[in-house]
Amino acid sequence: MRGRNGGLRKQAPLFLIALPGLAYLLINNYVPMAGIFIAFKKLDYVKGIFRSPWTGFDNFRFLFQTQDAVIMIRNTLLYNLVFIVLGTICALFIAIMMAEVSKMFCSRIFQAALILPNLVSMVIVAYLVYAFLNPQTGLMNNSILPVLGKEGINWYTEAKYWPFILVLVQMWKTAGYSSIVYIANISGIDQGLYEAARIDGAGKLRQIMSITLPLLKPTVIIMVLMSIGRIFSSDFGLFYQVPMNSGALYGVTQTIDTYVYRGLMQFGDVGMSAAAGLFQSVLGFVLVLGANAIVRRLSAENALF
Repeated sequence: MRGRNGGLRKQAPLFLIALPGLAYLLINNYVPMAGIFIAFKKLDYVKGIFRSPWTGFDNFRFLFQTQDAVIMIRNTLLYNLVFIVLGTICALFIAIMMAEVSKMFCSRIFQAALILPNLVSMVIVAYLVYAFLNPQTGLMNNSILPVLGKEGINWYTEAKYWPFILVLVQMWKTAGYSSIVYIANISGIDQGLYEAARIDGAGKLRQIMSITLPLLKPTVIIMVLMSIGRIFSSDFGLFYQVPMNSGALYGVTQTIDTYVYRGLMQFGDVGMSAAAGLFQSVLGFVLVLGANAIVRRLSAENALF
């Protein structure tokens, strides 16, 4: 008994350190879950949440009976699939490159430069993109395209370019930050493995393919599984602010999150917004379970749970 109390006293500082994070998680993620039933109500601000009439699944029907339903679900899924695949490849590439320059004096500068885009507000990113793509004064139309012998483009009305622009912006903003996890894993790999590989005549590429990537496999699987859980969600700033809410681009920038926001601003329907959030959460949870089951069947030791 005395040993148990002594152990608790030793762990008390760790609990105190974790307390702010746990409190934030509880308040921000779990307490709001009590409002799930709003998705099944027609919220009346006069009557309040509890006295508002129940509507069953009407909020969900309204969400998916619109003509934009297919477009917003398609865009949300396809963009997130591209972000997961390209984001993982870019993060691994950056992590491997950073591991090679880790002993250089300027490596700290490189690491700071990689993290910086993630710290920049999406509002600022939107205006940085606008500085490049402004039809009248933008860098692309006034400095780059004329050199290539091309005419200026009205970027904010030409939808065909925006899938590439949005993917590029997303990779620039998140790939460096995502690579931190892989950099930490690479730094923990036993250097004796690389020394043995060099003695056997393995080049750098062979070392990466035979040592680095196989040892990073469990981490990659965990990161991908976590990303799958958010596959029906989207970065609101990326799809709303970066395209400057241009109506001509809705066909390629409309996602579930931007549609719900526009619907909320136009109709003030909180119930529909809650239904969309519940839909995203449930499907994300189901997809994580399904993906984890597949991983567990193929490689049980790499499964998340």
